[in-house]
Amino acid sequence: MNTPIGHNKAKVGGVAVDQLRSVIARIEKLSEEKDGIAADIRDVFAEAKGNGFDIKAIRTILKIRKQDASEREEAETILDTYMHALGMIPQLEMFDDEEQGE
Repeated sequence: MNTPIGHNKAKVGGVAVDQLRSVIARIEKLSEEKDGIAADIRDVFAEAKGNGFDIKAIRTILKIRKQDASEREEAETILDTYMHALGMIPQLEMFDDEEQGE
């Protein structure tokens, strides 16, 4: 049963029908826009790849740029620590000299 509420607003089963339709329509519109933007982004990546750029590196840069400075520093410090521990990055001579002097 439709019960008029306010100015031409109907509720069905306790749901404001016009408001629900509006919400659904807005979400659908935004979803279509999102799909269009995603396609545009894919096109830009394809263009970059066609021009010889490394897409994986570009994605990494984009991910890093989204981080704030402290997050980025923390991630870089952890990565450096792990890479040093695994012997992937040689220690600098400066640090070797300090260790020998102790």
